[in-house]
Amino acid sequence: MSLRSLGYIGIRSSKTEDWSSFATSLLGMQQVDRGGGARAFRMDDRKQRLLVTDDGQEGLDFMGWEVDHPYELDRLANRLENAGVTVRVESAALADQRLVSQLISFKDPDGNHIEVFCNPQIADDPFVPARPISGFKTGTLGMGHAVLHVEDATALLPFYRDLLGFSVTDYAQAPYPLYFFHVNGRHHSFAMVGSGRKGLHHFMVELQSLDDVGQGYDIAQAEEGRVAYTLGRHSNDHMTSFYATTPSGFFVEYGWGARVIEPDTWKAHETSDGPSYWGHERVHLPEGDAARDRLREMRMDAARRGARAADPVPNCAWLDAVVRQE
Repeated sequence: MSLRSLGYIGIRSSKTEDWSSFATSLLGMQQVDRGGGARAFRMDDRKQRLLVTDDGQEGLDFMGWEVDHPYELDRLANRLENAGVTVRVESAALADQRLVSQLISFKDPDGNHIEVFCNPQIADDPFVPARPISGFKTGTLGMGHAVLHVEDATALLPFYRDLLGFSVTDYAQAPYPLYFFHVNGRHHSFAMVGSGRKGLHHFMVELQSLDDVGQGYDIAQAEEGRVAYTLGRHSNDHMTSFYATTPSGFFVEYGWGARVIEPDTWKAHETSDGPSYWGHERVHLPEGDAARDRLREMRMDAARRGARAADPVPNCAWLDAVVRQE
């Protein structure tokens, strides 16, 4: 596969000051100076992972996907154009704004703006979180994951799977169509929810410590309406997380402990346990809402069956060996 990770996300919002507070005080990102109506945030050694601008309609502006080499941009552009997708080779000026060397852009069948880039700029100074967290799990796994609302998830499969080369990790048909895709060892870097709507459902950032998530949960609970899903554990990627409502109305999943898969040997499969083994109560929906009740019943069924995930284990063989020797 040529796409290696989710590199960055862009958001359009008239509430840039609210985003500054949300991204720093709750998420723990480091704000970097961009000037004007833009707010940019770091998560690691990259100069920029999240960009919020005050230009345009509230919501997702773009997703930026990384490739290793410039020739992969040309190869992907040719494949897309042969399939009838209009591809734009973006200017050096836009590449400078994105802090990358080169990029192309195009739209998916639902109109979502996608950028593919290479050679992101690396910061000279270390990442300094805005609140005392242990850091984000990024590196080769990328920024995290993004999940879109789509009108018809099955109709978009050929675009993301066959043209862009995303690999299906797993999928479900209840309580609504869900498709999860990987491009590296992260269980999913992208997913589609066949809700009949369009737009960004959420993006996820993964923390290095469960305590970071728990303390973030306390911070979120102190603000009325900030928690959208309560703390819970997902049944497919095994992430322990909660969801916070952003200033733009979609969600950010704030999690820890997701499984890391082996992409070369992973087999796509259908799941039926529901999104979560426990928790993740949709408190943003009113009591009595049919979707909220259905998801709660699926969790109750998982509890009756004793369905559970394996506890997370370290992923670094070298570090494991050092710890054993000590």
